[in-house]
Amino acid sequence: MSSIETAQRYFHLAADVMDLSSNMRTLLLTPLREVKVQIALELDNGEIGTFIGYRIQHDKARGPMKGGLRYHPEVDAEEVLSLASLMTWKTAVVDLPYGGAKGGISVDPSKLSQGEMERITRKFVDEIHDVIGPDKDIPAPDMGTNAQVMAWINNQYEKFHGFNPACVTGKPVELHGADGREEATGRGVAIVTEAALNKLKQSVQGAKIAIQGFGNVGSFAARILHEMGATVIAVSDAFGGIQNKQGLDIPKLLEHVAATRKVEGFAGSEPISNAELLAAEVDVLIPAAIGGVLTKENAKDVRAKLIIEAANNPTMPEADEIFEDRGILVIPDILANAGGVTVSYFEWVQNQQYFSWDIERVRAELTKMMSSAFDRVWKLATEKKVSPRVAAYVLGIGRVGRATILGGI
Repeated sequence: MSSIETAQRYFHLAADVMDLSSNMRTLLLTPLREVKVQIALELDNGEIGTFIGYRIQHDKARGPMKGGLRYHPEVDAEEVLSLASLMTWKTAVVDLPYGGAKGGISVDPSKLSQGEMERITRKFVDEIHDVIGPDKDIPAPDMGTNAQVMAWINNQYEKFHGFNPACVTGKPVELHGADGREEATGRGVAIVTEAALNKLKQSVQGAKIAIQGFGNVGSFAARILHEMGATVIAVSDAFGGIQNKQGLDIPKLLEHVAATRKVEGFAGSEPISNAELLAAEVDVLIPAAIGGVLTKENAKDVRAKLIIEAANNPTMPEADEIFEDRGILVIPDILANAGGVTVSYFEWVQNQQYFSWDIERVRAELTKMMSSAFDRVWKLATEKKVSPRVAAYVLGIGRVGRATILGGI
């Protein structure tokens, strides 16, 4: 099942609960604008490189559109559309005044020099600057991009429109970025994990956790959950996995990864395969890498009683059904990983006001908004006797649908 089919399947499950008409479903699913551009530039070796860039703007009923920009060789229009629609529901679930968008360039950033990365980014902005901006569509980092890329976007955009730091979020702090943005998604995952464990009558302290993916999101989630008193017993990255059933020393593991760029070889651990990690005997499983890792083939092996979707689309619909039948609680991506877009919102607010918050305020406001969203989703799931995923979609779709009708067609 493709990413767009997965996203639409979850949409229709919620739409059935809401008894939405076919016309309303079509209206809410259809993207507002799809932009596809050619990006041609001279590479360092003198050859001409030609790449395809996308920006798909899904919905603006609740405010300017918001969504990441990813650089990856598998970026295509279908993937970008599915992620843009997820952003529409995600921003609505946490009640941000945004719609949804997503963008990307089909390129392998590992094969680009720093100079080539900068030139391809600036060329992309040249092609889309008239359809993005602080009151239209605000990009942010995603897979293959980072604060430096956002700085180039900001600089290039300002060549056309003048000083305007709110045109993009996830910028370096030195260029009007927000303290706490880098850790935001991982911190949001930790906040939701604690809230979900509390609903299961279990404390986060001493809870055993396995995390698949140790990039930005997974590593920050591990650090913050460790600080909360959780026992992270297994982690993995693109090169392999490690475990220690008594608990990994996360601060020292972070030092090891900073030095070696991978978790393998960490003292006091033993190797573990990806399949073994997903089937680890833990309280919480956190998929924090790529999509589609939990399938109908491996869902039967999962022993965690709680799954927190830190990645986008990590659970295939067939696996989702198996988890529901087995009584395994799944907190969906559109809630669990919304910490990043929430702190992006804080950055946008600060840029609009030309006023900065300190890290304590950012963390306090993030905790407040993520906790409130979780409680609202949990209450809805309980009232309607549906899964948290369906409840989250019902909440998000309902808010977008009401805004659409109230605003007028």
